[in-house]
Amino acid sequence: MRRYREPVATTAASAPQRSSDAVVAGREALPEWRGIMRASVADGADVALRPMDTEWSLPTVRATAVVFDLGGVLIEWDPRRLYRQLFDDPAAMESFLSEVCTPAWNARLDAGRSWPEAIESLAREFPAQRDVILAYDARWEEMLGGSIEGTVQILAELRDAGIPCYALSNWSAAKFVLTRPRFPFLEWFEGIVISGDVGASKPDPAIYRVLVARYRLTPSTTVFVDDAEPNVLVAAELGFRAIRFTGAPRLRADLRGLGLPLVADAAG
Repeated sequence: MRRYREPVATTAASAPQRSSDAVVAGREALPEWRGIMRASVADGADVALRPMDTEWSLPTVRATAVVFDLGGVLIEWDPRRLYRQLFDDPAAMESFLSEVCTPAWNARLDAGRSWPEAIESLAREFPAQRDVILAYDARWEEMLGGSIEGTVQILAELRDAGIPCYALSNWSAAKFVLTRPRFPFLEWFEGIVISGDVGASKPDPAIYRVLVARYRLTPSTTVFVDDAEPNVLVAAELGFRAIRFTGAPRLRADLRGLGLPLVADAAG
């Protein structure tokens, strides 16, 4: 069984810096590259975000590694799991999550902001909602759902076939420590890069460069899977085989199309 290995310390600042233009130019100079993701970057089309179809030309080089996002791809996470318990009015809950504990505020926590400082600062700004703000930290684990089993099955098949798999996720380092014991499959990865450890979050190219440098990946032969469109677009710009996750069945088909050893369906 493959186990997660503690990486050599690498930060966004210390990772090798190359412009995305230089990365893309280097990739396209390879004779075997057929540009299956290029149109989405160069022309603003959505090719990188669509499932593979017969109009695409497949690259001649087989994918040799896969990078997975975690939340929304392998693990269910939604603050509404907690806040439905704290708000009687769904509209009031949505207002709270869009105006108080906002996605942008949460993203700063994922990038390494101190939880006590962030919570206290917000509670001072919105004193009438102090208790529900404090719950964002104290009851954070109630935002976690279960694993996304179809994707976990794909990860298991890749691991069993000897395909190196990695994780690149926007996640608070403090909360990831709480998450790991709940999901044993996190130990199957060859390596994991968490934004809270790096100080940069997707879609900042810096965190992708940390992943590449730390684990010596070759983007042109590495598949990147994420459910967020901006993250997929940047991965494509940096030369990864970028796939937007819309569900395990579609992902299985896309990975098989890239030559990875998966059965045709989960029951196969």
